[in-house]
Amino acid sequence: MATIKDVAKLAGVAVSTASYALNQSSKVAPQTARKVIDAAQTLNYQKNGIARDLKRNKTDTILLILHNLAGPFYSELVRGVQDTLQSLNYGLIACSSMGGRNSTASRFLAERRADGAIILASNLGDQEIERAARKDFPIVILDRLILNHDSIMSVIVDNKSGGYKAAQHLIDRGHRDIAYINGPIDSRDNLQRRKGFEQAMEEASIPVHPKWLLQGGFTRQGGYLATKMLILQGDLPSAIFAGNDEMAIGAMNALKEAGIKVPKEISVVGFDDIEMSRYTSPQLTTVSQANYEVGSLSAHLIYRSIKEKIVKNDYIMPTELIVRDSSRELMKGVRGNRDKV
Repeated sequence: MATIKDVAKLAGVAVSTASYALNQSSKVAPQTARKVIDAAQTLNYQKNGIARDLKRNKTDTILLILHNLAGPFYSELVRGVQDTLQSLNYGLIACSSMGGRNSTASRFLAERRADGAIILASNLGDQEIERAARKDFPIVILDRLILNHDSIMSVIVDNKSGGYKAAQHLIDRGHRDIAYINGPIDSRDNLQRRKGFEQAMEEASIPVHPKWLLQGGFTRQGGYLATKMLILQGDLPSAIFAGNDEMAIGAMNALKEAGIKVPKEISVVGFDDIEMSRYTSPQLTTVSQANYEVGSLSAHLIYRSIKEKIVKNDYIMPTELIVRDSSRELMKGVRGNRDKV
């Protein structure tokens, strides 16, 4: 691989002159600059971007670390980050944290291969993030709180409020027998959504039955299998609140296979408002957490922190109930799965 010394030698100039010419400096006469550029093209010389960035202590890129780059949940978040950074003339590097400390994301974070980072990855520990964060490398963490660190900001979706709204929606429509499909047991999102669900049930003096608390792991297959198990019990609730849309869609597939009509015989509510939720049949009632806006805000916070050194520690994003066709009002005194309409 050709070096700048090779370019300078072929052009017959000093290394410093070659460097000025390749960086389009006015210090170099046009004819000399032309000789340097011709030499660089002949040698197929590529400027060392890493060395340049180290010298400038700046890369004009932001690192986005997600637990998993696949899946519909992340697409709007990534688009929000990408669109905002593009408008600010910043680049984006996206990495998966799968593999934990052995992942590319963990290595990039430790080596600070960007000007800052946005992180939504529960398998990266707080200490690892705290070690990487500093004034010249600010970090925004999503759905997690790290307190008392001047260079770490949190953007948190109000998941508890969202879970409350979903449960209250079903309660207001006469439902008393409501199942909840959990996400991963170590997920803060799931814990907060379930807390909101349980709060609404408690306020309405409605018991939460253990037989209707299921595990779905935030996946479509998990929601499908959890609902199959619910059907096998032979004692269906009148409604299912799934901790995310993926599980809700899986639940609707299982109910359809069993000939159980949504929402005529059982109502289903999800969480996230992924794009697919608008195209299910029936369309899915869900809770929107505005992933695009979360991504956009995170990108703006990183930019402001880099440019203005302004850091507020945490931001809470609201949720919104989106009522569609998968939930309905029960006839008074009639249990959902025995309701003949």
